[in-house]
Amino acid sequence: MVGTDDKGGDDLLARLKRKDFTAAVIGLGYVGLPLAVEYAGAGIPVIGIDVDGQKVRMIRSGKSYIGDIAPEAIRTAVEAGLMRATTDFSALAEADTVNICVPTPLRKTKDPDLSYIVAAAEQVAKYIHKNMLIVLESTTYPGTTDEVLVPMFEQKGLKVGRDIFLAFSPERVDPGNAQYTTKNIPKVVGGVTPACSKVAAALYNGVLDNVHPVSRASVAEMVKLLENTFRSVNIGLVNEIALMCDRMGIDVWEVIDAAKTKPFGFMPFYPGPGIGGHCIPLDPFYLSWKAKQYGFESRFIELAGVINGQMPHFVVDKVGDALNRFRKSVNGAKVLILGVSYKKDVGDVRESPALDIMQLLAKKGAKLSYCDPYVPVLDEHGIRLQAEKFLAATLRRADCVVIVTDHAAFDYPMVAREAKVVVDTRNALKGRNSRKVIKL
Repeated sequence: MVGTDDKGGDDLLARLKRKDFTAAVIGLGYVGLPLAVEYAGAGIPVIGIDVDGQKVRMIRSGKSYIGDIAPEAIRTAVEAGLMRATTDFSALAEADTVNICVPTPLRKTKDPDLSYIVAAAEQVAKYIHKNMLIVLESTTYPGTTDEVLVPMFEQKGLKVGRDIFLAFSPERVDPGNAQYTTKNIPKVVGGVTPACSKVAAALYNGVLDNVHPVSRASVAEMVKLLENTFRSVNIGLVNEIALMCDRMGIDVWEVIDAAKTKPFGFMPFYPGPGIGGHCIPLDPFYLSWKAKQYGFESRFIELAGVINGQMPHFVVDKVGDALNRFRKSVNGAKVLILGVSYKKDVGDVRESPALDIMQLLAKKGAKLSYCDPYVPVLDEHGIRLQAEKFLAATLRRADCVVIVTDHAAFDYPMVAREAKVVVDTRNALKGRNSRKVIKL
């Protein structure tokens, strides 16, 4: 139901509280699709818009392409007439609220690439109308909502905070996490004006369990970057400790297990082969880029990025050490990678450290193969392979097995038993300290 009267925010606020409105979600990926499903589950008609026709066709057929979303949830919503998907942005004219959930990658120069946000906002601007709420959920630098979106929408003659309402709410999706979902993860939201914050909070209050309003959109934008920079810096710290322990002949995993017995003042982070996914490798660069505009050099944050970026090289060195134990060189060796997605029990390979490790090994002449139940085909960064079946014979054929992503589906006792030598970057073979197991 499109609001056409002049009651402004009070009218929209009342309809949001009554759930008497139509929602639209632009971008039906890991963020947008779960949100659209929650709208439909709350009895709110939702229009999902994506430029990917395959995604649209799957939704219309009641199918899911995201592991965390059951096909039944989509099928139920579609059959009830509460969810429809389209590639046609003119459907925005029917919407009272719009969530923008599009990617925000980095350019090769490590500068923010807002082209997807701008393209989505341009489509919104074509169909914008009074009493519309627009919420940006794409991760970005502080100031994007005020500096980029407000001018785009106000040039249509509509005043933000009076005629239309604009806010930012950081996505907090954790793929593969069954405990914390879009529904129950606290939702931070900040508007361009107090009225915008109030209207945006009402939107989410009718759909999600817990909403936390903040004073401004830029605060909400900074919240997301703090959360992921916190993780990046602490992962960088523990990776540096791992490098240090390796030099000293100390088991870093044992050190962390002991340290986490302290009931206060310590939070365990774990080393690994590098960082991946859309958020942690990218978000700190958004923050440091924006900080430089204010003459602030975020050396601590950038150093963590350098350390995390070195980890794939360290893993490749470990592979060389492992093969040397058996008088083999990397050149010509059969190296089997276990897990190529960026995270345990998901199929997303974006920024996965496995890709860097495989590229480095390929340059050294290794013959690569991989097992990953979530990634049947790998075609990234010049690497084109099909997944091998996870079998004892597959493990035995390899000169070296590298555990990069510790999927629960892998039989680790079998890995320890059948592999000639293992480089374990995740401590998946915990307690198996033998000559043929080399831990990070």
